[in-house]
Amino acid sequence: MGLALVLGALAAADVSRREAALRARLAPLVPVLVARADLDAGTALLVTDVEARAVPARWAPVGAAAAPGEVAGAVPAVRIPRGAYVTASALEAPSGAGGLVAQGERAVEVVAAGTADLIAPGVRVDVLVTRESAGTRLALQDVEVLAARPAQDATGVARLAATLRVTLRQAVYLTAAQSFAREIRLLPRGVGDGRVSAPVAVGEGLR
Repeated sequence: MGLALVLGALAAADVSRREAALRARLAPLVPVLVARADLDAGTALLVTDVEARAVPARWAPVGAAAAPGEVAGAVPAVRIPRGAYVTASALEAPSGAGGLVAQGERAVEVVAAGTADLIAPGVRVDVLVTRESAGTRLALQDVEVLAARPAQDATGVARLAATLRVTLRQAVYLTAAQSFAREIRLLPRGVGDGRVSAPVAVGEGLR
């Protein structure tokens, strides 16, 4: 039995060494996006249409997107079959929107109250954030919607899941607001209305 235990330990150690050597040859791993289902050409992508997988950098295709937010609102130029890589060459800029996020921008998804019939890719919105003790404030103005779909909040109330084109600072703020705010609401703006209003906040007692 002692000999069997020693041989088993040696075999396990050999397997571990082989696995470590294999990982070293394949490293580093990088994230790439693949289609979760067949994606039709001409239909704007939602973040739920794709998923990230880790592959060795040497096998990653050129121009492969790395995070779902990078392709939210983009339109496949060709049909992308399930499991295929989602690359920049397979996408075109969607009509009414600016295409993929540019350098310095981020795409962040929020679950918010809003009028589903009026909020769609390419629409620009203002973002209101309501907190229990701090009232409601106009948090962001003139933000572009990259994608939108029906969703539910944690209590089961019907909401919108909207992907917004924002700066990094705004993305951090909205992510925190998802956890601490009582409600996030999207207000669609009129076409061509790029005016920026002074900061607005309403506290308890509507003051």
